[in-house]
Amino acid sequence: MSAPGTRPQWPPRPRPTAGTRPHRLLRRLLVLCLATVLALLGLGAGAVWWGTNHYGDQVTRIPDAFPSGPRPPEPTAHDGGSTFLLAGVDSRSRRPTTGSDATARLWTYGAQRSDTLMLVHLSADERTVYTMSIPRDSWVPIAGHGSAKVNAAFSWGGPPLLIQTVERLTGTRVDHFGVIDWHGFKALTDAVGGVPITVPEDSYDPVLQVHFTAGTHVMHGDEALAYVRQRHGVPGGELDRIKHQQQFLRSLAERLRAQAGLTDPLGTARMLNAMTRTVSVDDRMSNGDLRELLLGLRHLNASDARFTTAPIVRSELIHGQYALILDQVKLRTLWHAVEAGAEPSS
Repeated sequence: MSAPGTRPQWPPRPRPTAGTRPHRLLRRLLVLCLATVLALLGLGAGAVWWGTNHYGDQVTRIPDAFPSGPRPPEPTAHDGGSTFLLAGVDSRSRRPTTGSDATARLWTYGAQRSDTLMLVHLSADERTVYTMSIPRDSWVPIAGHGSAKVNAAFSWGGPPLLIQTVERLTGTRVDHFGVIDWHGFKALTDAVGGVPITVPEDSYDPVLQVHFTAGTHVMHGDEALAYVRQRHGVPGGELDRIKHQQQFLRSLAERLRAQAGLTDPLGTARMLNAMTRTVSVDDRMSNGDLRELLLGLRHLNASDARFTTAPIVRSELIHGQYALILDQVKLRTLWHAVEAGAEPSS
């Protein structure tokens, strides 16, 4: 019987049971969790979008960084990825020369050389990065100057001559160029809280007058710079120096990746701020390019990074200078395999 003054419902509404109420609560909880995850991802992606536009406008662009005249064509077999040339310059200027902190010119004839030189290829799917170090003592042709060590190209002609020299050496086209000086290197290292490095054995560099102790250490500015410059007091000399640089870059990339999480806007902002203050890039790199590079970092981990060194035939003294003679044919074959997306043979 219905209560007086009420209309009976039809069909009758079933009474909630002990079994139906938990299912309803579970469904609501799942919807709430999904909404929360989507909100966090949206916030993170939005932060990356805003951050790369905001900070991208502050990145120091190098005008006319690329050489004029003919350049190597893209190979017919190409994975669609991008090739970067990264340089560390040994400017001894007391003032920064790279990044937004720069108060001195990036390049002055004869004042700086490329102390570190790396060719980096990021695959189109942003899941593999391949890095080839080019020793600074590599004896190569430099347009207008005959043959000399590759690090002299930047000294004589700045970014355009350096890019042209590397492109002619490797037979590849460089898509983007980035450069950092000693001031920027130390500042970037400190900005990420130092970089953990495992030193294999005790050593002493008599030129830099620095001791390195075996074990894992978080290296900051001056110590990190000395480590990537060390070539005295280690058995491999220049080749051990390159190993140190590759080791540091791998660890730094992991550090940057950890601070560029999609759901960590503050970490992303700190990382972008550190990079804009210290690194200069070519004027063809747009904010969109920077955004894609930043988002691509989230895919990469240490196992996705491959490192090698340009193949060396021998070392010799040329005009009283220690020089390394490269196997140019093997170098080009190796790098073209990288660009094609194949696993190159060492």
